[in-house]
Amino acid sequence: MLLCVAMLAVLALVVDGGRALSARQTALGEAAQAARVGAAQLSVASIHAGLTTFEVASAIAAAEQYMAASGHPGFATVSGTSVVATVRTYGLTTPLLALVGIDDIPVSASAAASVVVG
Repeated sequence: MLLCVAMLAVLALVVDGGRALSARQTALGEAAQAARVGAAQLSVASIHAGLTTFEVASAIAAAEQYMAASGHPGFATVSGTSVVATVRTYGLTTPLLALVGIDDIPVSASAAASVVVG
């Protein structure tokens, strides 16, 4: 009986843990692409001259729209020549770990993209 419980616990960790790792990788990919989309809104000329509030707002809006369109809303910030996108934490349901009281696992990721100034 104890062996069965231990095997079920290992199975739950493998299955639900694997799903959590996969969801984290997906969130990281979405955050990275959103950061690239936001960084694409910043022009090299404007970086040399100094970013305006409009350009910063445009970069943030583009990144956040990309995340919302991909199904995982998040937020973005601009720091210097970099756009940082963070996919908001969401609960990944855990059907097997729910048997021991862990109903969901939070998943989130952040990524940055920089404009290269030559």
